[in-house]
Amino acid sequence: MSTKVTFTLSPEIVGEATEAMLVGDFNNWNPSEAIGLKVQKDGSLKATVALEPGQTYQYRYLLNDGRWVNDGNADYYNFDPVYHVDNCVITVPAKKISSKKKAIPAADTSVETETAVPKAAKPDDLTKIEGIGKKIAELLMAGGISGFQELSKATPKKLKTILDAAGSKFNVHDPATWPKQAKLAAAGKWEELKKWQKELKGGK
Repeated sequence: MSTKVTFTLSPEIVGEATEAMLVGDFNNWNPSEAIGLKVQKDGSLKATVALEPGQTYQYRYLLNDGRWVNDGNADYYNFDPVYHVDNCVITVPAKKISSKKKAIPAADTSVETETAVPKAAKPDDLTKIEGIGKKIAELLMAGGISGFQELSKATPKKLKTILDAAGSKFNVHDPATWPKQAKLAAAGKWEELKKWQKELKGGK
């Protein structure tokens, strides 16, 4: 597909002229095939030409006052040794191939990334320890004991301090066996824990 390129002559270059013709490689420098420029409100002259992408063209303008002129928008100027003049030179940028469709595989990569992220482990249910109810579990979590591992390493004295601080409703509980129970729970020895809990009463 061709690319539309706009050629412009500023009022300063146009001067007293009222018309301009664009000639160049794209019309074989033939004045009879020249492209006429239209007068704009600001006094400039413009013409739009369809050119092939990736091609380089030389061109000049012929004004109706007899002058050959160049514009100030050329990529560069090339000296013509035959006519001893500088021609304007423009290179039409090659069109880039759209890469939007290539972005589709990236969606698959993101899916793989998401599946690779491990899900957050559920917190240990401290109420599985004989003698610990929902309220006491909340007290222990507030005291920094949120799982079986922490509970198994806690001393009965520390646990008693947490219970005492919560008031008389909780300080009647004896946490002596809680760390040992938590150790079995942390190790996944549920059958052994259940067997022992049958022998316990109120966590004692």
